[in-house]
Amino acid sequence: MLTVHHLENSRSQRVLWLLEELALPYRVVLHKRDPRTLLAPEALRAVHPLGKAPVLVDEGQALAESGAILEYLVERYDTGHDFSPPQEPTLSEERLLYRYWMHYAEGSAMPPMLLTLVLRRIRNAPMPFFARPIARALVDRTLSAFVSPQVRLHLDWMEQALDGGGWFAGERFTAADIQMSFPIEAAAARAGLDSYPNLRGFLERIHARPAYQRALEQGGPFSVATG
Repeated sequence: MLTVHHLENSRSQRVLWLLEELALPYRVVLHKRDPRTLLAPEALRAVHPLGKAPVLVDEGQALAESGAILEYLVERYDTGHDFSPPQEPTLSEERLLYRYWMHYAEGSAMPPMLLTLVLRRIRNAPMPFFARPIARALVDRTLSAFVSPQVRLHLDWMEQALDGGGWFAGERFTAADIQMSFPIEAAAARAGLDSYPNLRGFLERIHARPAYQRALEQGGPFSVATG
């Protein structure tokens, strides 16, 4: 049976979701974050040297990185191509889009959103009173001059990609939409999506999927999705 080492409120929720879509049997080993640092526990280092989740164990082989795990599951178990475009002698537009969004989610979309989170934590971190105004001024300037414009740039791009109400790799739902869910969930929780009706619609559609809801039952509370 497949085993997922799952960290609460993390990217590994996507792995549980795809497993539910594929109707594969699996077990969850739940790891809790450190309540002070919010980092993964040291116990995860026994599973993978980096000590991060998700980690999928299949027939004794441990695989890390959420995108790589999703691609592995699709290639091995999605024999009917229900969640990925079929391989063809020549690459179809759908296949090219699928590959792009599978890598874009973590390679381009998440870095500015993670920077936003880190900088806001620095801004609100305990520090000597005389350093507080300097630190907050530096954080605010970095956010306004660089990070926030980058976040808007990516949200505009994702909004445009969903124009017409389809999915990221075309007219049907694929694993690329599962991979793309996390940056959009994060954006909704941290900045809101008031100006992005297509992204809000995307979240409404994925939240309504029975497999998404079953994955939440398996993985526990997912505050990234609820804000």
